[in-house]
Amino acid sequence: MIDTEAAVLTAVNEPLEMTTIQVDDPEPDEVRVAVSHVGLCHSDLHYMTGTVPTDLPVVVGHEVAGVVEATGSAVTGLRVGDRVVGALTPSCGRCANCEAGRSTQCQRVAEVRRRPRPAFRLADGKPVERLGDVGAFSRHTLMRENALVKLDDAVPLHVGCLLACCVITGVGAVFRGARVRPGSTVAVIGCGGVGSAIVQGARLAGASAVVAIDLDEARLEAARGYGATHVVNGGAEDVAAEVRKLLGDGVDYAFEAVGSARTAATALSVVRATGTACLVGIAPEGTELKVPASDFFFGEKRLIGSYMGSGQVRQDIVQLARLYQQGRLLLDEMVTQVIPFGEINEGFKAMRSGDVTRVVVDLQA
Repeated sequence: MIDTEAAVLTAVNEPLEMTTIQVDDPEPDEVRVAVSHVGLCHSDLHYMTGTVPTDLPVVVGHEVAGVVEATGSAVTGLRVGDRVVGALTPSCGRCANCEAGRSTQCQRVAEVRRRPRPAFRLADGKPVERLGDVGAFSRHTLMRENALVKLDDAVPLHVGCLLACCVITGVGAVFRGARVRPGSTVAVIGCGGVGSAIVQGARLAGASAVVAIDLDEARLEAARGYGATHVVNGGAEDVAAEVRKLLGDGVDYAFEAVGSARTAATALSVVRATGTACLVGIAPEGTELKVPASDFFFGEKRLIGSYMGSGQVRQDIVQLARLYQQGRLLLDEMVTQVIPFGEINEGFKAMRSGDVTRVVVDLQA
């Protein structure tokens, strides 16, 4: 067991508190990671604001990269000193979904995550929860060997961490979730971190037109750099009509990366008959969708969801890292700023403002 510093959420809608916690020794299949960089994600914000419930106290943060510091007795594929990225959906590898190549929907997640003792404790022994069984806003954390991917030395850790969540989620939704066809047309609603990755995924998939939709003009301009061929301001009176003006009868695929009932309805409205709307953004607990039934009966539209890339996360992260090294996947451009650990609350304020694509926290600074 070691002592380390963590940013702990002790109350909803309150700043994270820098606190000393105790990190347990690795179980046989676990690795202790010295956390280097963590991306700030809207999923973290959902827990911090209470729109998604969690037990308290909790260490949030999950878009993680770092260096292996210690390994359990059964770990064979990683060594001390290896640079790693978190693959945040633990899987058993043996259930029906895992064997079908859908590890993000492992049927034994609760069993896989079970450990005999809390991974994190306060100095008085009180257990501390971890978001996604990661708790990356800590200078050290524990993760299972099969939830980590070794990162090539050519990929800097401050951009490598994006592969753990926003990039695998966005690009995976394109290739694994919706399975975008070359030459098809795509709309992306919400052009923050995940949306920017979706735009890039659509470009990599060979889409003939990519329409970026957002309220922020700076994000729309950035989306052009990632591969958007057209932009529409989401504040337009009729977004679907604006898309039809550009592309005729709508798009083949629409991706929603905001997480609201309103933008989900917009995604369905901008796809043409027989098109697919894919919901990627995490909506607050209790959100319900109201959609016109005629879109499905007469228009044969499809409404699907995609979670964490809809595929084999560890394999996909390796491939995405290769695309970055080839210059085909833009990661450096997605990092708006890198901030020291002590400024993490200011980083979340910047994220709320909408003026950033991704804020990355340097836990070694």
